[in-house]
Amino acid sequence: MVITLKQPSSLIHEIRIEQVGNWNLFKFSDALQLRMETLLDKKKADQLTPEEMGELDAIGELDLIFTHINAMIAVQNVNH
Repeated sequence: MVITLKQPSSLIHEIRIEQVGNWNLFKFSDALQLRMETLLDKKKADQLTPEEMGELDAIGELDLIFTHINAMIAVQNVNH
């Protein structure tokens, strides 16, 4: 079985910047957040299709990137 990874950049329209306190952080849109949660639930139930696996991988990659960027922003703000 070949699983095609969806490009994380294809989800760029689902990203927003939200002010949290004094910080501007990268966040998923409500729709993308819900989709990720739905896919994670299906994964736990072992019901993901190969296409959904690729989609979840792409969302997960974006999640890792934005977690890292937001952590860098937080550290920079604390140091200033």
